[in-house]
Amino acid sequence: MAETQVRVISIGDSPSARSEMGKIGVHETGIRIMEKKAIFYSIKLENVKGQAANIMKQEMLSSGGEAAVSRDVMNFSRKKSDVILLGTDKQLEELTFKLCRQPFGLPVISQEIRKALSNYQKRDFKLIFKGHTLQLGKRALIMGVLNVTPDSFYDGGRYDNLNRAVERALQMVEEGADIIDIGGESSRPGAKSVEEKEELERVIPVIKKLASRIKVPISIDTYKARVAKTAIDAGAAMVNDISSLRMDEGMANIVRSSKVLICLMHMQGTPRNMQRNPRYKDVVSEIFAFLRERIDFCEQAGIDVEKTIVDPGIGFGKTVLHNLEILKNLDQFRSLGRPIMIGVSRKSFIGKVLQMEPEERLEGSLASAIWCMNKGASILRVHDVRETKRAVKMVEAIEQV
Repeated sequence: MAETQVRVISIGDSPSARSEMGKIGVHETGIRIMEKKAIFYSIKLENVKGQAANIMKQEMLSSGGEAAVSRDVMNFSRKKSDVILLGTDKQLEELTFKLCRQPFGLPVISQEIRKALSNYQKRDFKLIFKGHTLQLGKRALIMGVLNVTPDSFYDGGRYDNLNRAVERALQMVEEGADIIDIGGESSRPGAKSVEEKEELERVIPVIKKLASRIKVPISIDTYKARVAKTAIDAGAAMVNDISSLRMDEGMANIVRSSKVLICLMHMQGTPRNMQRNPRYKDVVSEIFAFLRERIDFCEQAGIDVEKTIVDPGIGFGKTVLHNLEILKNLDQFRSLGRPIMIGVSRKSFIGKVLQMEPEERLEGSLASAIWCMNKGASILRVHDVRETKRAVKMVEAIEQV
């Protein structure tokens, strides 16, 4: 056997780069110089002018990296192309510096590359809202689902009694939930809308009872402004809006004036029709663009962007393949610069993959949740708090070694 042992190691970020170099005794000065060279990124830019794409390729090559562009742009038979930049942190830093001095809109593209890369590298978020502070990034937070509805796909009818609902919320907090998300209208595929009065009657008594008994934030799962406002007055500190402030024009004003946390979720269509043949040209790209537009909308509406989180909306107007593609590429949404919340718990795509009913989908839910956490999700929205908490704790112990 050879005296020298050779193995491939994985370096995904600056801390791991510093750790690996430190283990072999590299001087601190050397570590500082080399850590930006140790991390490799692939960055995709869409709809770039042909002249700009060719310049980017030339400049990236001169920095020691690479850029993939359409061959039709290379021979000038096509006006625009997507571009994939391939390089280290150091090479991309050099590229953006060079692009600042180039024409064809490249200074703006340079800024966007820097912003996307900075956003992607950011893992820690501190959310301050309505008397609460959540530190995200050190560990994944658990949002416990409490549906006070008769028709939700998994737990419908279990907690539509006030006392049972309150007991379940207290149980989830005891099991380790960091947020309790209360919903009074099912958003399962095919679900019919609920009258505002009935939704209020379902959720407000529960929120009032819980507000004085738990310290974790209460979230209201609604797209109706009046329901959100009444819930906030009763003690809710977060709005989880499946429509991203689109289905009720008054919701943005409520969120802005109340200074609550807002989750912006993607949905194609409405719960009633969203699963009728959903289509996308590029599901990840289209959802990314939607969420970026919603963040911009919040900023223009006077909502503090630091109080926003994003959710790609697994199961909301997506096929099984769409859902799997979103999960596979979930880390791309980190480039938005906002914490990612994800809800995969017991959902039908798991059932279709495993050929199992909702009651048998725990293992699939846990596997999906841990995958999402490793891809950058900061908040896991789940039915099974205790089991998810244990799985998260185990993974975090491994990562901290």
